[in-house]
Amino acid sequence: MRRLAVLSLHTSPLAQPGTGDGGGMNVYVRELTAALARSGVSCDVFTRAWSPDLAPVVEVEPGLRVHHVAAGPLTVLPKEALPTVVEAFTEGVLERMTSPSLSALPYDDGGPFTSVHANYWLSGLSGHVIKHELNLPLVCTFHTLDRVKAEAMPEEVEADMPHRRAEAEASIIECSDAVLASCTVEAEQIASLYGADPDRIRIVPLGVDHAFFGPGHRPQARRALGLPLDGRLLLFVGRIQPLKGADAAIETLSHLRATSDETYRLVVVGGPSGPHGEKAQQGLFDLADAHGVSEGVHFIDPQPHELLSSYYRAADVSIVPSRSESFGLVALEAAACGTPVVASAVGGLTTLVDHGRTGFLVDDPTPQHYAAAVRQIFSEPLMAERLSTASVLRARRYTWRAAANALLELHDEIGSGRLVECS
Repeated sequence: MRRLAVLSLHTSPLAQPGTGDGGGMNVYVRELTAALARSGVSCDVFTRAWSPDLAPVVEVEPGLRVHHVAAGPLTVLPKEALPTVVEAFTEGVLERMTSPSLSALPYDDGGPFTSVHANYWLSGLSGHVIKHELNLPLVCTFHTLDRVKAEAMPEEVEADMPHRRAEAEASIIECSDAVLASCTVEAEQIASLYGADPDRIRIVPLGVDHAFFGPGHRPQARRALGLPLDGRLLLFVGRIQPLKGADAAIETLSHLRATSDETYRLVVVGGPSGPHGEKAQQGLFDLADAHGVSEGVHFIDPQPHELLSSYYRAADVSIVPSRSESFGLVALEAAACGTPVVASAVGGLTTLVDHGRTGFLVDDPTPQHYAAAVRQIFSEPLMAERLSTASVLRARRYTWRAAANALLELHDEIGSGRLVECS
């Protein structure tokens, strides 16, 4: 029986997505490990303990456990401080993985560990050590990459510079038995920017839980959320940080209001994130005031993941103006709910949005161009309906079960081969 050690040092799959360091990676780790567990794979997720009140182990569901590993102070740490606790985290994970209570589990409860799956570069540093200590294959998902972010917004990577993140990522990639990419664009970036062996890059798209994320009745969704029933409603979902581009959504709203007789409003769902998060959030308030659209912008705190579907169903358009996006889970979830997407033409968004068929991609990320794409959705009587139907059909291709099955095949392959050696 397969048994995976899943590393998620800097954020827990049990944490609320949309605030702090919680986002698409939380959803990815939680949903993928749950799908693996339901396929008969035992998954132990190791994350850093951030509070003394946390249970050492949380049984999420049969076959899926989350371990809180003490590393540094038992409090929330800014991401830029986390490299200092990687060594302690690694030691803690190794201690748990090799303890009799875990390593000697009977096979019907998982048996010994068969491979390691690290998420994000910090976990990759731990995974690199664990691979060699325990002679286990290492799979890495980076979620974001330093050199990709540097091309999009250099100021967003300044906090990582003292820790030589890009060099660490290159070292982890070189030693990984497989590196997962969510789409062809990310795979090409890993190969070109880090010189990775293309044969060890595997594309495993993310999924969406169609039991929660599906089309519904827009007026009823708005009533349930207490949102106005009249007018056009734009939706932005994501952490409040410069990279995600919520400011572009507000400026787009301003431009639409200035150039249209229709009533447009914007809902922003998310909380501050990263070293500039609080400043970015205050900047959004000030921006809305400066453009005179404050009464038309509804700022909503981060919501439990499954409740986001109501916001998607309430919206006429989901706007995703990210400066960089490895996949774009928000765009996929919106599409699954039948909400057309207007997104920046970057990264994985270019593979999720079928331009002109499920939504629109914007090459020139200005408020004028985003607004023009939004207006195009309503340019013909049936355009929005056609986009909605096509979005739902396209989103059905993506399931967590399919992602889990692809990962199972990969683990079988690398488990039967020779481990990659560091040069």
